[in-house]
Amino acid sequence: MADMKAYVNEVLDLVAKKDPNEVEFQNTVKEVLTTIIPVLEKNPQYKEAKILERMVEAERIVTFRVPWQDDKGEIHVNRGFRVQMNSAIGPYKGGLRFHPSVNLSILKFLAFEQTFKNALTGLPIGGGKGGSDFDPKGKSDNEVMKFCQSFMTELYRHIGPNIDIPAGDIGVGGREIGYLFGQYKRLRDSYDAGVLTGKGVDYWGSLARTEATGYGLLYFVKNMLDAKNIDINGKTIVVSGSGNVATYAIEKAQTFGGKVVTCSDSNGYVYDPDGIKLDTVKEIKQVRRGRIKEYVEKHPNAEYHEGCSGVWTVKCDIALPCATQSEINLDSAKALVANGVIAVGEGANMPSTLDAIKYFQDHKVLFAPAKAANAGGVATSALEMAQNSERLQWTFEEVDEKLKNIMKNIYESSKKNAEAFADPDDLVAGANMTAFKKVADVMMAHGIV
Repeated sequence: MADMKAYVNEVLDLVAKKDPNEVEFQNTVKEVLTTIIPVLEKNPQYKEAKILERMVEAERIVTFRVPWQDDKGEIHVNRGFRVQMNSAIGPYKGGLRFHPSVNLSILKFLAFEQTFKNALTGLPIGGGKGGSDFDPKGKSDNEVMKFCQSFMTELYRHIGPNIDIPAGDIGVGGREIGYLFGQYKRLRDSYDAGVLTGKGVDYWGSLARTEATGYGLLYFVKNMLDAKNIDINGKTIVVSGSGNVATYAIEKAQTFGGKVVTCSDSNGYVYDPDGIKLDTVKEIKQVRRGRIKEYVEKHPNAEYHEGCSGVWTVKCDIALPCATQSEINLDSAKALVANGVIAVGEGANMPSTLDAIKYFQDHKVLFAPAKAANAGGVATSALEMAQNSERLQWTFEEVDEKLKNIMKNIYESSKKNAEAFADPDDLVAGANMTAFKKVADVMMAHGIV
């Protein structure tokens, strides 16, 4: 074991030396590699083939400028990215993020996570991620369209139904996917429906794709709780975010009988002791693209609080971080544990810091890690790809049933490896080991490429 710990530390030092400023990427590499040591110990061939060194290097990274003109005639220049991390299992698959915080470190972290998340689904998809530091907030539809068209004018050279299939992420919803797809179709002069997922249903998107990440999160969490004979019904639940993941996590949690009392956006959070009224949230965020503070105008019993971190001070049984990375730090974890939280399910990508995760585990909080618990979105994207290939569209019920089974399989395989190699309740290690071994075995089969 000591030999493999030393090997892992060598690779971590190598990453830190090559990418000294990429903190997010270094953190996710550390989170994965330090948990797979038992698998490395039983499979020394991975070290001989330098699998870790190959995994931490992206197969390809594309960066490009994105010039566009606003409604006032002013010209702007943003930076675009696509990180094609690993195609061992299938074509690159992962979302596009439009947000001012986007940089190479964040996208490499997301692409690395995506590789293992996609492997957990059991579907033939590799890992990638992309986006831009463009901020769609406050922009007109025309400005968003112009940006998307300029972005796709470069990106189209690097993607395709059998090469790289982007989807949405933060800042990239149905509107943006529509503009991106339209420009791709125009440039290619070809109707390749499978080049993007998260499309509108009228142009071969999948039913249940919008709901998939949030629903999948609850399916995973329910499996985790059922194994401990804990019922979601009647539990108080705190959710962060108010985008697609949060919205449909709230919806499914309420269907299961949970009482969701919070949601948030980048400015602050709403606490409703009577339970969040989802129709109001959808009207504010999906129809008017407004701010969550408007919720209290319709529901006077609710409270609005500036700032987002306070959401984790609300007393709850279950916490579902569905906003962004690193939103739960050690102080937030301590507050949740002090208030009696029994389970945490990650809906966003790596929303808990490493020290927060350790604190939850040390205090026996059931923890559903992002790469397993929020894999429902990309799993349903892969189902959308399958439908596009067949020139068919499945019913909502068909897709949802497949999603349930995928999330159950992810839970069971993660649990199985946790029991075999680590703490039986350590689903972080269980998921990492399951996904790593799938990717590593295929890389071994393909030779040194």
